[in-house]
Amino acid sequence: MEFYYDFHIHSCLSPCGDNDMTPYNLVNMAKILGLDIIALTDHNTCQNCKSAIEVGKNIGLTVIPGMELCTSEEAHVVCLFPDADSAMDFSDFVVDGMPAIKNKPAIFGDQFIMDSADGIIGTQEKLLTLASNISISYVYNIVESYGGVCYPAHIDRSSFSVMSNLGMITPDMNFSAVEMTDNADRNKMKSEHPILNGAKIFSGSDAHYLENMKEAQHTIELPECSARAVIEYIKQLPKMI
Repeated sequence: MEFYYDFHIHSCLSPCGDNDMTPYNLVNMAKILGLDIIALTDHNTCQNCKSAIEVGKNIGLTVIPGMELCTSEEAHVVCLFPDADSAMDFSDFVVDGMPAIKNKPAIFGDQFIMDSADGIIGTQEKLLTLASNISISYVYNIVESYGGVCYPAHIDRSSFSVMSNLGMITPDMNFSAVEMTDNADRNKMKSEHPILNGAKIFSGSDAHYLENMKEAQHTIELPECSARAVIEYIKQLPKMI
């Protein structure tokens, strides 16, 4: 079966995310836009994923708990997990290893932890947009050890991407997929980086505001609409060589 997806969406927990991007709002907006399955991927944390999953269950939309990890090389990687518990275990691991630099909301933005009814239940004190201590060379295996799967985010962008920061993807990174923006010249990217010819290419909105979320257009073929089905699908893709 084909399902409409968006595996790259931020909530108000990301300091660069709008405060209107509550789990309740963004999940309901995804439903309005015709999506079947989304991933909540805040910067370096999964603390709003449980609430988003709860909202999704109430309205019939599948939410994958995820994260947009910033590696030690400042390359962004989309990480997806089968359930909230494994996502939170990884989230705690990432946050614990980050620099002890506090967020300054007046400068960087709020980092609100929300319940499923738009209530603020806390804040994340560490600044979430900093680089983690996880290298791009090890991120796949670490995420896999928590039951998840990952792939490089927006590789066609000129900042915070594996291509802009490192210039290449290598086979030892173990990736089988990448994300490109809808504006990417895919043929040019494949010509410049032949390793991409063996990759599955996903597209995500990387929405930080409700108005940035996109109408359903990208599909994925799955036996069922679930987080585990997405993760198994990606894990079974051939590695880039």
